[in-house]
Amino acid sequence: MIHGVQIKSLKVHQDIPDRKEDSDKPGFLMEVIRNDEDLLKKFGQTTFTVAYQGTIKAFHYHERQEDLWFVATGKAMIVLYDLREDSATKGETQVVFAGQDDYKVVRIPIGVAHGYKVLSEEPVLLFYHTTEPYDIKNPDEKRLAPDDQTIGFDWKKNNL
Repeated sequence: MIHGVQIKSLKVHQDIPDRKEDSDKPGFLMEVIRNDEDLLKKFGQTTFTVAYQGTIKAFHYHERQEDLWFVATGKAMIVLYDLREDSATKGETQVVFAGQDDYKVVRIPIGVAHGYKVLSEEPVLLFYHTTEPYDIKNPDEKRLAPDDQTIGFDWKKNNL
């Protein structure tokens, strides 16, 4: 596991409808992040994105902000790569599967490159919370290609 990456498995609770006749399919609820956990040092903003089967969104990293990712629907393969010079896990890759029936929150430290691939037919709905708001004049987003040779991740070989 890459130093500083935290993964919180989420507990799913059955939701109790106010009127049962409205639906024959039970819903559920879960607490995603709380201010009494040590996951997000401070709140910057929440962003929501939708991506479809086969889509790869990778890689990028930040110099000022941490990310906290939550895959709400679909299935995603999240790939992390430690770029930090002073890290005990520099050069390590970590793969995390998340999404429907495997709900979790993934904390991504500053200097860890990250990206994901949508594995499911159902779209991935990803919420990500950051410690800094997006600054259009000075964005904290450094990009690397999905096939970056330093990372050397094979997106076709590494699937479910």
